[in-house]
Amino acid sequence: MIRCLQFTKDKTLRTNIDPSEISAILREPDSILWVDLDCNPVEVDEPLLRETFEFHPLVIEDALQETHVPRLDEWNHYIYIVLHAVSFVPLDPGNLGVHELDIFLGQNYMVTHHDQPIKAIERVWNYIQRDTSYLSNGADHLLYRLIDQVVDNYMPVVEEIDDAIDLAEDQIFTDPTSDILEKIFDLKRTALQLRRILLPEREVVNKLARDEFSVVDSKTRIYFRDVYDHLVRMHDITESIRDLVTGALDTYLSVVNNRMNDIMRTLTVITTLFMPISFVASFFGMNYFQSGTRLAVWVSPASFVVALAITVLSPILMYMWIRRRKWLE
Repeated sequence: MIRCLQFTKDKTLRTNIDPSEISAILREPDSILWVDLDCNPVEVDEPLLRETFEFHPLVIEDALQETHVPRLDEWNHYIYIVLHAVSFVPLDPGNLGVHELDIFLGQNYMVTHHDQPIKAIERVWNYIQRDTSYLSNGADHLLYRLIDQVVDNYMPVVEEIDDAIDLAEDQIFTDPTSDILEKIFDLKRTALQLRRILLPEREVVNKLARDEFSVVDSKTRIYFRDVYDHLVRMHDITESIRDLVTGALDTYLSVVNNRMNDIMRTLTVITTLFMPISFVASFFGMNYFQSGTRLAVWVSPASFVVALAITVLSPILMYMWIRRRKWLE
């Protein structure tokens, strides 16, 4: 789907724009145009980017292939920006969904390209329908609004990851199974993936805030500094999340080791209690103890009572001794 939105020089908003009108609108310096290429096939987007906007073939190729980290490239009359929007699904093995957003910013237009629906774009698009002030300050201010929404959407994702870590920590103490360990590693990979996104994206916004671009007004750069501060905070929170995941993993290993120690302690106590019984039973079960020999006294009723008493009392006395030594605590 190709969506077009124009803010004309007489301060009116047009939304029902045919793609064939784009070339004429671009020649109107006092108007602002936003073209959103939403989940279109390559054969639909490529001619528009190449023939209508006359973008460089290398840039078009990069935009149509979602294989890039966040970055910013400056060309003659426009800049090309790659950002990543994220979503988090705790029940999904992949957890973190990364959606690439390609942006072309010119003097009086902005083109966005994405192959998956992005909440930030829909939010800004709907805001413009109600308040045209997003467009009254120029296309660069519209870019700021869009990037700000993309960055703001990171916080709910971070909070959901934090809640997932808390839930995993609770399950560690109640039911430390291998499924919990797998979930912890998924969260660890999610935190690492989020960090890999935030670091280059922070540099992109820093360039918009510090460097001079012909399509970005100096008055707008201060707004990008605010977004940069948000990304710095997000990065710090992500580092804390990595520490939480590492702590959860250490806790899991500690709980499993403690459970293993309890099992080994129980088995050791059982073995220790039955050791004297085994000795007595094996001693009196030797073949050379037979009646009619000089050792007949060992198989008399009295010896049977003594052997039975030793068999019964030995584990009881050893259990009392183990309790007194506090080996069961």
